[in-house]
Amino acid sequence: MSLNTLPGNRRRPLHGWSALWPFWLFLLLLSIALGGLLLYWPQIMQLSVLWQKQLHHHMAGLLLQVRRDPRQAGTGLLLFSLGYGVLHAVGPGHGKMVIAAYLATQRSRLKLSLAMTLLASLLQGAMAIMLVTLVLVTLRLSTGALHLGEFWLEKSSYLLVAALGLALCRRALANLAGGIKGRRRAFGRITGARYIGLNRAGPRPANASGAEHGAICACGHRHLPDNAALARAGGWRTRLAVVAAMGFRPCSGAVLVLLFAKVLGVYRWGVLAALVMSAGTAFTLLTIALLVFVGRRYAERLTRSHSPRAARDVAWATLSLAGGLLLTAAGVILYLSAQPAIMGALRPFSHA
Repeated sequence: MSLNTLPGNRRRPLHGWSALWPFWLFLLLLSIALGGLLLYWPQIMQLSVLWQKQLHHHMAGLLLQVRRDPRQAGTGLLLFSLGYGVLHAVGPGHGKMVIAAYLATQRSRLKLSLAMTLLASLLQGAMAIMLVTLVLVTLRLSTGALHLGEFWLEKSSYLLVAALGLALCRRALANLAGGIKGRRRAFGRITGARYIGLNRAGPRPANASGAEHGAICACGHRHLPDNAALARAGGWRTRLAVVAAMGFRPCSGAVLVLLFAKVLGVYRWGVLAALVMSAGTAFTLLTIALLVFVGRRYAERLTRSHSPRAARDVAWATLSLAGGLLLTAAGVILYLSAQPAIMGALRPFSHA
């Protein structure tokens, strides 16, 4: 028996919001994940700070070994930096929140989504290298100036998160208005069809029954977006804003490694370690992005098979609006709560 039918001799498709059960299931799983994160947030932060301190201590020891014997210790430093980047990105951070919120609430293509995530991870490492090189190597300023520059770049990234959220809210409101109009038109067509007797028993065309449609079916409408439509929906400005919001803040772990390397006189090895660390961070973020993307696409596919187009457009536009509001609120809160770092200090949301 099909999932969209009820027991009995006649196949009766689900109507109304009950037909959107895949969407509600997707939303429920997101809510459970967010609730679990909030519930265990203090424990997560404590473990994150403890692991970070241990990893930093071990990193400093490896850099000291590289100073004594770069040929033997260099490979170990780079391998450790790769693992450090993977673990570093697992901790709390606004970068994961941005990419997860974007992919969970916005329709996009897989290659573009992964490319955005990769670029954002590499940008974090590049920003750290440029900041430390400019402040400590070129201008020869103090570490206080370095942390101050990192602080303002971090504040700027939070403003970008808020701006991205506002842009997503604007697009979601436009899509929501269009979805509501489409639902009203669909309701009017159904009412008219019933009035003239098209709902009598007997075979009916697929586009009159509300059954599953193809990309372009007999009703003359395009029900599935093609690649060009997805590209227009995402927009290069929005994708650029996602990359900037994630990557404009320098990676705090890379900054600390570069600082250790500068003090010990092995700055080139510090640059290599920061680049490898960015690759490890990218691996974790790509994994998260892939999981969120697959979950959304699977929910979209089920929803498309069991609900009218107008209803699911309204539902997904509402979720997009919620994602935009979440990013806007998070950007504002993080901007207002950000504090300058003390030497060696760790801040919440200072990770990838």
